[in-house]
Amino acid sequence: MKVRLEPSGLGFEAGAGTTLLKAAEAAGIEMPSSCRNGTCRTCICQLLSGSVHHIVEWPGLSAEEKTEGWILPCVAEAQSDLAIDAPKAFSVF
Repeated sequence: MKVRLEPSGLGFEAGAGTTLLKAAEAAGIEMPSSCRNGTCRTCICQLLSGSVHHIVEWPGLSAEEKTEGWILPCVAEAQSDLAIDAPKAFSVF
């Protein structure tokens, strides 16, 4: 699936079974992260379009945040093409 990061316009492919954070890193894109298990919230981003599946039963998001479209890329996998608001993402190339 294709993932586009806003406002930078950076993009990468996210295959099945790969978290968004790992897919971004494989494409040379750095996003804020720390725990990588869905608890610290360092990587929190807002999903603008598309759908994801969190690989942990209840990631560190409130029900209200989930309803508002907030995701944790360290434990989220793409289920469709995505657009994500990730203002601190940057290319390492």
